[in-house]
Amino acid sequence: MTSFNDREKAEEAKFAHDAELGFKVNARRVKLLGLWVAEHLGITGDAADAYARDLVQVDFTEPGQEDVFRKVWADLQAKDVKVSEQQVRSEMARLHDVAAEQLQKQAAKG
Repeated sequence: MTSFNDREKAEEAKFAHDAELGFKVNARRVKLLGLWVAEHLGITGDAADAYARDLVQVDFTEPGQEDVFRKVWADLQAKDVKVSEQQVRSEMARLHDVAAEQLQKQAAKG
């Protein structure tokens, strides 16, 4: 019975760790996306960092990524930035991998 309980606790810990890691990767990805969009909008420095932080907050509006997409797409369209919807979605996907890699390197360092 003890080994079953130990295994159950290990599975719960793994699930919690994976959920936390997924949350961190997503938050990092959204922040990186915010910086990418800010660059396209001509926003730099502290204002770019603030835009990226605000975008992370937008991500809590609803499950999934459509809330983030709608926000950045509206901002890009409002400034008449010449990027396609596909470019934004591709960048969102690419930055997921970048965020995961950054967090993995960060964890390896210490």
